[in-house]
Amino acid sequence: MTKKEIAKAFSNGEFERTFKFIADNAEWIVIEEGKFVGKQAILENCEQVGNYFKSVTTNFKTLNIIGDGNKVVINGTAEFLRDNKRVAFVSACDVYEFNDNNQIQNITSYCIQSK
Repeated sequence: MTKKEIAKAFSNGEFERTFKFIADNAEWIVIEEGKFVGKQAILENCEQVGNYFKSVTTNFKTLNIIGDGNKVVINGTAEFLRDNKRVAFVSACDVYEFNDNNQIQNITSYCIQSK
């Protein structure tokens, strides 16, 4: 997978496809929500988020993917439905930094939930 493909899969909640591309000492900062240090902490958070995704119908829309060297930025939206009713709508931007081994080293996520 390319860096853009890895980043898009992660941003769209296809976490398991990306696990082998996460560095052991990676960090994931979700602004105003939490910081996950180390691959194991990131995988545990992915599992929790993935369980939520399984409990709803998700509609991800990728608006832009910008790559430059070891950095990839993705912005888009996510709509979450249960029983055909919207339970949440999020506008998000994820900034990925890869190391020289094509692994995710840092992720910074900005998630704004509509009211």
